[in-house]
Amino acid sequence: MATTDQQISAAEQRRAGSLRAIEEAETPSLPDLSVEVSASDRPPDGIGRRLFKPQTLVSFGLAVGIVAFLVTRLDISLSAVWGNVKNANPYLFLLGVLLFYGTFALRAYRWRWMLSQAGIDREHGYDVPKIPQLMEIMLLSWFVNCIMPAKLGDAYRCYLLKRQAHAPFSTTLGTILAERLTDLIVLFMTMSVAGAIAFRGDLPPKVVQTMWIGIVLIAIGLVALGVLAKGRDKILRFIPHRFHAQFDMLQASIFACLRRPLLPIGISIVIWLTDGIRLYAVAASLGAGLSFPLALFVALMSALLTTLPITPAGLGVVEGAIVAVLALVEIDENMGLSVAFMDRLIGYWSLVVVGIILYVRRLKADVLLAEQPVRTAGD
Repeated sequence: MATTDQQISAAEQRRAGSLRAIEEAETPSLPDLSVEVSASDRPPDGIGRRLFKPQTLVSFGLAVGIVAFLVTRLDISLSAVWGNVKNANPYLFLLGVLLFYGTFALRAYRWRWMLSQAGIDREHGYDVPKIPQLMEIMLLSWFVNCIMPAKLGDAYRCYLLKRQAHAPFSTTLGTILAERLTDLIVLFMTMSVAGAIAFRGDLPPKVVQTMWIGIVLIAIGLVALGVLAKGRDKILRFIPHRFHAQFDMLQASIFACLRRPLLPIGISIVIWLTDGIRLYAVAASLGAGLSFPLALFVALMSALLTTLPITPAGLGVVEGAIVAVLALVEIDENMGLSVAFMDRLIGYWSLVVVGIILYVRRLKADVLLAEQPVRTAGD
């Protein structure tokens, strides 16, 4: 048995070495970012240009339409909502803000661990940023998800790490996919338990519909994982040969992260429980009187709905779902929208503000670097 394990380990090392050699052969050396920032170092299609693409504008228009329908169809009094918001307890709301941004430290720590499992660390020659810098990268990626549909922020996270640590895009993407799958499974299981407790085992049809979304997403993720594990050779037949190395790096990094799942799962549980505490604090600041199981269910339901590529970060969809679920426990629509607005003020609108600040700061840093004279061998 030991001999077999040693053979498998040796095979994995040879495969990793060959992938590294292919990557080094096919990937051109990147310029020294401390000396010069060229046009090739920027994303191929900038955020500003993507923001005004038709599909992005349509997704925002859909979000506005959902909110307008919600307000008019339910006969919500905006003055009553504003009265609730204005009289909210600022300290409990601030607690919600701190809890939300505190989870980014946990997310950054987990991602750094996953990167190391995939071979992206200092021991393998990659200058991986420390936790604060990884937090900034994650905040920027979430900001992009807030202003663009289809989770494009994940690709932007890969780009930022490639630029900063020269990490392979495919390997980084694999760690993010493993992170997403872990989060989704833990989220669904925690949400199911919280929902069963909150509704005393009698789940309303609207809640069951949301649960089915989670089941479908998990099924898609597990099927894709099985295909990656068993159908590598068949998949490669449909991929141009020049992308085979990238596919192998993607596959290897996903399974490298999932091979030791206890730490990612543990951190994911803490993150989702913290999200529930955040919404519980927000509801308490408004005097909504939510139980913790219900607050946890609503928070995780909101997180689940943000994965749907309908509107940026579920804008409009999440707010409508929160109002609908809270109405099931006889919380009136005005208070329900107040809870939705205050929670999304933290989890969406504050991210937009923070993201703009971080993005502009990076643009200014790029401009300053680009204006520096290029050093030559004779300097």
